[in-house]
Amino acid sequence: LSRLDGGRRVHTRFNQAGTATGRLSSLEPNLQNIPIRSPLGQKIRRAFVAPQGRLLLSADYSQIDLRVLAHLSGDEDLCEGFRAGADIHLRTACEVFGVGPEAVDAEMRRRAKAVNFGIVYGQTAFGLSQELGIHQGAAKQYIDAYFARHPGVARWTRENLEEARRLGWVKTILGRVRRLPDLAAKNTAVRQFNERAAGNAPIQGSASDIIKVAMLNIHRKMRGGEAPDAAKGAKLLLQVHDELLFEVPEASVAAFGTWVKREMETAIELRVPVVVDLKIGPNWQDMSKCAK
Repeated sequence: LSRLDGGRRVHTRFNQAGTATGRLSSLEPNLQNIPIRSPLGQKIRRAFVAPQGRLLLSADYSQIDLRVLAHLSGDEDLCEGFRAGADIHLRTACEVFGVGPEAVDAEMRRRAKAVNFGIVYGQTAFGLSQELGIHQGAAKQYIDAYFARHPGVARWTRENLEEARRLGWVKTILGRVRRLPDLAAKNTAVRQFNERAAGNAPIQGSASDIIKVAMLNIHRKMRGGEAPDAAKGAKLLLQVHDELLFEVPEASVAAFGTWVKREMETAIELRVPVVVDLKIGPNWQDMSKCAK
């Protein structure tokens, strides 16, 4: 059962070793799995409110998995896109469909986004076709077009899998290891699962490394008096994948957000800029973007 204290607060429990990628997991109750787009999920999120005189501050890493992929692969086009501050999903849509930015509609961008994250998650043409509701041949063409445009990603994907087969494990940018003993399994489903994990674990695992380093730095500085005055009275409430949720006195929320953004963006240096988006609001649902 979840615990409800005298201040009407629900307390989750975080598991340090609950996921293979190294991400924290939440249980009793799971506060990382509340839908953000469904009406019911939005209604639930509005129940998480800041006390009077305080606001909630969300600090969310922007496309961190794709930025880690750019860092690991060194792909020139992908790195250049992030350095230029480009809309990566729009850019991919132009590359995959062979059109200019003005010709990209919402559906083309949605498919490009699925291709981008499908590459990260090691998705096959079959999996992408199922997600987008298209023919498997068309899904394969999307993936092939992406790899043709991003040879660095194609090379890293191939070499990373070859090394995983040779060593029996992969590692994150901080050297955390995930062992994959079944890369040579005779069972096709088991082998393919391990192959997808070999590509995904260094990316999601490295994203996990980054936010954990940021959390440790922020905690240490807040406890040790190294944080600015704006951090006084601020509390870290939740970690939800690539997002940190704080409760902050209303008067200092802007200055605190500036400090947190800087700490998160400089936690670990990548080949490409690391970007954190800030939102502020009275509850977990009704939040507005902060001016940079």
